[in-house]
Amino acid sequence: MIKVGVIGGAGYTAGELMRIMLNHPNAEITYIHSTSNAGNKVSDVHKDLLGDTNLVFSAELNFEGLDVIFLCMGHGKSVDFMANNNLPENLKVIDLSHDFRLKRDGNSFVYGLPELNIEDIKTAKYIANPGCFATGIQLAVLPLAAAGLIQDEIHVNAITGSTGAGQQPTRTSHFSWRNGNVSAYKVFAHQHLGEINQSLNQLQESYSPAMNFIPIRGNHTRGIYATAYTKYNGTVDEATKLYKKYYEVHPFVHVTNENPDLKQVVNTNKCLLYLEKHGDKLVVISISDNLIKGASGQAIHNMNLMFGLPEKTGLYLKPSGF
Repeated sequence: MIKVGVIGGAGYTAGELMRIMLNHPNAEITYIHSTSNAGNKVSDVHKDLLGDTNLVFSAELNFEGLDVIFLCMGHGKSVDFMANNNLPENLKVIDLSHDFRLKRDGNSFVYGLPELNIEDIKTAKYIANPGCFATGIQLAVLPLAAAGLIQDEIHVNAITGSTGAGQQPTRTSHFSWRNGNVSAYKVFAHQHLGEINQSLNQLQESYSPAMNFIPIRGNHTRGIYATAYTKYNGTVDEATKLYKKYYEVHPFVHVTNENPDLKQVVNTNKCLLYLEKHGDKLVVISISDNLIKGASGQAIHNMNLMFGLPEKTGLYLKPSGF
């Protein structure tokens, strides 16, 4: 069994990570760290886990006997954690924050998008888990970049559930404000643009056009519905073949011939892609669960790859359609 520790165990991504991991046949959570909840039962904070675990949060850092740790802390805290702790040589790290996603001097983390870097992930010691918007948007355009076919600006409109803002309520994520409301934020300036552009340049070095991204706060709790379009000279049938070829070895991405609904992916590690052609533009709809494919499920997928397990181990999750 893979011995798992979670650092920063109180938030949504940590809760989803534990919920899925508790049913993983080859991994066992043995340690949950949280200074704010030290001594409390995990199920007192993540109430959906009542009856599933007797684990208790610990304030003390302890890496003894662990094979992998998941860093589920706020952005900026993982850098300090890695700098201030002497980790065992054989301990693998999967970071769910933004801290190590961009390549820079001294960054030894592999960008953990399996549909892009699967071979590097298999041999990695440290993984930077992608962002939720970044995952859905990249999966919508990676096949075009891999074929060198992005020649013009990409336009993206994507709406996300309130859980993407984290567990601590803010003015724009609190239920009384979010319910029945929709608003745009960080227009053309979202923090995930850096990692998206980095990945597109990895596949298509000549890529330089702008990505015009408008993020939308939705009035639902979870799930990302992204619509991307750009100029494309081929037919929709040619594009569909291109996409199906690219993703044929990736078990969590499915190209569908029917316009999908968000409920088809909520509570799963799946991403569904749907393509249309309008004039000279290819439209790609990408839907995924921001907490699973966009965070915790993808982190477990990365763990499976790092430890030589089948990719879907522990991730056979059915959407809640009703």
